[in-house]
Amino acid sequence: MKDAYSLILSAIDNGTYRPGDRLVESELAERFGVSRTPVREALQRLETQSMLTRDGRSLVVAALDHNQLTELYAVRTELEALAARLAARQASREEVKVLGAMVDEDQAILDDPQALARANRRFHHQIHLASHNRYLVQQLDIVHRTMALMASSSLGVPGRGADALVEHRAIVDAIAAGDADAADAALRSHISRAYETRLRQGAREWAATVEQDRR
Repeated sequence: MKDAYSLILSAIDNGTYRPGDRLVESELAERFGVSRTPVREALQRLETQSMLTRDGRSLVVAALDHNQLTELYAVRTELEALAARLAARQASREEVKVLGAMVDEDQAILDDPQALARANRRFHHQIHLASHNRYLVQQLDIVHRTMALMASSSLGVPGRGADALVEHRAIVDAIAAGDADAADAALRSHISRAYETRLRQGAREWAATVEQDRR
């Protein structure tokens, strides 16, 4: 059974709690069927990790501003590219087959952005594991945990899901070929396109908010 920390983190990751949502100790304890003490400790831990922030006396799910998003993607790009480079050198034949199968299977969920977002995290995590570097995996876990603070997935943008799977296939092909440079380049290109999509998405959301405020 998951502990209170994992339960709350999963709820943030799957969008049950979104940036700006207030987290109330008693409500969380009731939702997850645990006592308030482990919930309190979990909230304190999440605040320390900057997953939660203070709004007066309340704790709310943190949101990433433009600069934080830029910094996060910069770090993610370098770490993910390293993972792909190492995977091209270290991944077993079985690990490569699993990665390829993931890309094939994900074609069936192109019309479900939430399912595709979950599959995308699973795919990237499999690359992390295939790097066979525990310290790199730990750092990437932190990066992907922080990515849960994004209000929406870039895979929800029309056409992005199909493009992402083409990019995933290029990454897998490079890893399968044992070509570290190509794997590095394919992963960097993939993250760059995702980041660009997210920036465009953010710009549209900002414009819509401004327009709404004017009415």
